[in-house]
Amino acid sequence: MGQASGTEHAAVGTGGTGSPPVPVSGDLYAEVMTFYAWQMRRVDALDIEGFAGTFTDDGEIAHSDGQRQRGKAEMLAGMRAALPRYRDITVRHWFGHVLVEPDAGDPDTLRVSYYSLVALTDREGKVRFQPTFTVDDVLVRRGGRLLTRSRLIRRDTPAESV
Repeated sequence: MGQASGTEHAAVGTGGTGSPPVPVSGDLYAEVMTFYAWQMRRVDALDIEGFAGTFTDDGEIAHSDGQRQRGKAEMLAGMRAALPRYRDITVRHWFGHVLVEPDAGDPDTLRVSYYSLVALTDREGKVRFQPTFTVDDVLVRRGGRLLTRSRLIRRDTPAESV
């Protein structure tokens, strides 16, 4: 999949004109939200194999720090290396403002954009938050189920002053 291209990760919901996206059916929106609930419960439970299983075999994650993992083997290696960071804490991923747009050229492809907040709770119940992120995903339907083909994670930064 190479570098994230403007086509692969075009901003969802802009339609190039600043107009709101065309609404998807309630059933499709619920399916996407259920998919994310399942996917994030895998990662929050540190079930890295289950999380990797929610991606296509050639799936890709581009992290905000520039790190990129292509394919399940690279994803699993990266997640295994990160596991010590999550010792003695509970992680929860929270998504909001989820926009879903079908790909005009492929009915089995969805472009999804959302905001992400990650909460970390230690054994004493103290909660801290990671910076917020904007995430752009490309979901594909394979064998009747949704999978993530690509994920671009961008750390939120203040807008330039006008």
